[in-house]
Amino acid sequence: MQFQDLKDSLFSILKTMEFIDFIDIALLAYVVYILMKLIRETRAGQLVKGILLLVAAYLVSNYVGLKVITYILSQTIDIGLIAMIILFQPELRRALEKVGRTKIVTYLGFGADTDTLKKRWNAAIDSICDSCVELSATCTGALIVVERQVKLGEQIETGTIMNATPSKEIFGNIFYPKTPLHDGAVIMRDGVILAAACFLPKPQKEELVNKKLGSRHRAAIGMSENSDAVVIVVSEETGQISVAMNGVLTRDYTREKLKDLLCREIIESRQDLITANKKQASSFRERRKKK
Repeated sequence: MQFQDLKDSLFSILKTMEFIDFIDIALLAYVVYILMKLIRETRAGQLVKGILLLVAAYLVSNYVGLKVITYILSQTIDIGLIAMIILFQPELRRALEKVGRTKIVTYLGFGADTDTLKKRWNAAIDSICDSCVELSATCTGALIVVERQVKLGEQIETGTIMNATPSKEIFGNIFYPKTPLHDGAVIMRDGVILAAACFLPKPQKEELVNKKLGSRHRAAIGMSENSDAVVIVVSEETGQISVAMNGVLTRDYTREKLKDLLCREIIESRQDLITANKKQASSFRERRKKK
């Protein structure tokens, strides 16, 4: 009988639905999918399981008639939204940062480039590659973070401001063992060494990171997970050059391979965004003229 009532209710709902309602449901399903993808295999995933368990317990206690437990659970759920914002703060922050890196934001006029900046990055990339090769030959550990769209102000504040033009000599002095600035990361912005001896965040799932990787490689993975930065690592043990991007560490870079990657990810990707931005602005102006 209950099944028949449920079936009748579903049919009555479907009869009253319009095309816009299906679009509404599809968009909601997509948002739920994105949220599930965001929290999957993270600390937030375990918290969501706990919240679902509380909701299930509330429904059962309310159905059975356990008034005291139902009241306590209802009060807990009432403040759940604030608790979720506090507990999920790192995940929410990463999600908002990803939104800020989308092409839509670029279309709105952010991320402008100049020929001067392009020339500066070309020179900086040559200096980075030459330095990494020399540091690799002597097995001198190094950690270089190239900032892109996401600003790294929090990490910069932990280090020493330099505002130096990159060169083999500068990188060699910074990462030379037992010097004041060698323990930490160099952060570069707009083709300039902005700060040195900066501390970087740990990986989100540090327990899943290869146990053979040292602290520099772990810091590189953590920084690339929390931003869109390109992070270059020179191993102190083997001299191997590695690069971390979007939480993934790739290894065994030569000078040519490293230069190709940096040119593609720093110069060409910025140029692609600027071109797309100009096309969008031109299209918008044409539509306004037609109106």
